[in-house]
This record gives sequence, structure tokens and C-alpha cells, in this order.
Amino acid sequence: MITQYFRLSVVLVVLFLFVGCAKETKQVVHLHGETMGTTYNVKYVIDERGQIDGLKAALDKRLVEINKLMSTYDPTSELSRFNQNRFTTPVPLSADTTTVVKEALRLGKLSHGVLDITVGPLVNLWGFGPNKRPEIVPNEAQIDAVRDYVGLDKLALSSAGLRKLHPMVYVDLSTIAKGYGVDELAAIMEENGLENYLVEIGGEMRVKGERGNGEDWLIAIEKPVSTERAVEKIVSVGTNAIATSGDYRNYYEMDGKRYSHLIDPRTGSPITHNLVSVTVVHPSSMTADGLATAFNVMGWDEAISLAEKEELAVFLIRRTDDGFEEYASPRFNATVTVKN
Repeated sequence: MITQYFRLSVVLVVLFLFVGCAKETKQVVHLHGETMGTTYNVKYVIDERGQIDGLKAALDKRLVEINKLMSTYDPTSELSRFNQNRFTTPVPLSADTTTVVKEALRLGKLSHGVLDITVGPLVNLWGFGPNKRPEIVPNEAQIDAVRDYVGLDKLALSSAGLRKLHPMVYVDLSTIAKGYGVDELAAIMEENGLENYLVEIGGEMRVKGERGNGEDWLIAIEKPVSTERAVEKIVSVGTNAIATSGDYRNYYEMDGKRYSHLIDPRTGSPITHNLVSVTVVHPSSMTADGLATAFNVMGWDEAISLAEKEELAVFLIRRTDDGFEEYASPRFNATVTVKN
């Protein structure tokens, strides 16, 4: 699930590199590397101080720290050790992991249980995790058996730590942890007094100020089609983060039916609605990251209702018989400048 989501989101960055780097008059430093099973890119405009010595080392160090805490691929990470634990007593967590879990639980409540960091076993059951695609579609008994230990009501966070209310609960922070990583790299940029920068990890992005030619950073939202790479909109988002989630690249078909990688924890099954792409703009990349996934699972009407109630900057695209239909929330229109 997550690997494919990154492949979708990173299009924002690839397209940005084409539309956002022309006519630079001030030097822009580009730092990049690998992290969290994907890549990161950091750009900043050089001021009178010149390049910042040791900045890349500081960024890499922070990413290693976060990965060591929240990776589900590293069996020795803090999160992996929590998942391996089969007890229902509180497990103390680091301040970083606690921050991410707390926000995930908040967004889970906000989205009426749709953003669920315990949904991983259902994702695996449907063949979108490390397990192979199932030979037959899971039946209700199999789904119900897994749902016994899936759900935000199976977790409790307190000053003593994070507690499982069922010993088989498995937590995966990948829908929000990369956004947290972006926020932490942005914090390092701020600590170094940088006012014009872009930070991106696996497609999750946060920008501030201007690019080298004095114009806004430009970001492309991809058209939700699987047959080509095309741009739906080019936007500037001010000093904010932007995250996009879609289901039009990661799915499989069996017996003539399409199964999305996005699992609705309320049903235990893949989504079946026609909402194909969600973009969220928010000051926090962590929050934008989680909300983009939540809205994508919700569907068109529920997403619009929540976006307007909570005054969130959300852009939706749904598939129709005639093509696609767009929706931009009032906060999105007030926050984002469309360039095309």
C-alpha cells in the first residue's frame, strides 16, 4: 500500500522540478538522499551567508532518528518492538513517536475512524501489504477475524505510554510519519534562519517563501489517470504543506471487479466509491498527510462535509461518466493560488 502511494505522490515533485526551477536568479542549493524506503529533496535559496555548513548532515541525522523510531521494516525500531509485544500493559514511547501517535489518533477521531493506524492487517489480508495478492477474495469470516484486532478503540494513549487493548494490535504510522519527517526537516531549516525553502519526502511537501527567481514555489497536482502522467493543476500554496492521495495506480482486478489499495476500516474492505484523488493543504505536513488519506477513504460527500465543517483546504477529483469532476473547499480557494 504505502510504496505505491509514494509513487503517486512523488509525481508532484517530479513535475515541480520542471515547472518550478526556471529563470532562477539566486543560487538554489539542492540536497537529496534516501530515507524511509523512499527519497527526500530539500531546496533552499542561498542568502548572504552562502551555503549552510553541516546542513545535510543535520537533515540526515534527524531522518535516521525518526526512521529508527517509527519504521515497520526495521525489526529493532521502537514501533516494531511495540508491535512485537503481545501484552496489554502500557509501553513507554519516545516523545517523537508519542507526538505522531497522538496526532494520528486525533485525526482518526476527526475522520470518524477512517484514518486508522491499526488497519495494516486488513491491508495485508487484501494483498496490498508485504503478502502476495490473494488467490480468492477474502470472505466475511476472514475479514471479521482480522477486524477483531483492528480499530482505534483497541489503542489507549496515556502518560504511561501506548497500550494495546488486544494483544494482536499492529500499528503502522506510514500514513503520517513521512509528513512528520517533513515537518522536522522544515524545523531544521527554520533553526538555521532559512526563509525560502522546499522540503519533500516521498511526495509529502512543505514550502516557505520564494524560489530563486523571487516567484512562488510551484507544485503540480497530477491528473488522476493511470495511462499517462499529466497535470491537473499547477498551484502555489504559500507557507504550507501539501499532500495528495489517490487510488488510481495501486489496485488489482479479479473476476471483473476492481479492488483499491485503500481499505475502509469501517467495512474491512476496499473502497468502491468514485473519489479518485484528494489534495490537502495545511501548515503541518503530518496533518496534511493523514487527512489526504482519510478523505480519500471517505468518499466525495463525506469528504466535502468534513472539509467544510472543519474549514480545511481540500481539493477533490472524482470520476464521472463524462470524465472527472472537481471540488475545491472554501478554505482551499482562500489559501491556494491556481497558476493554470
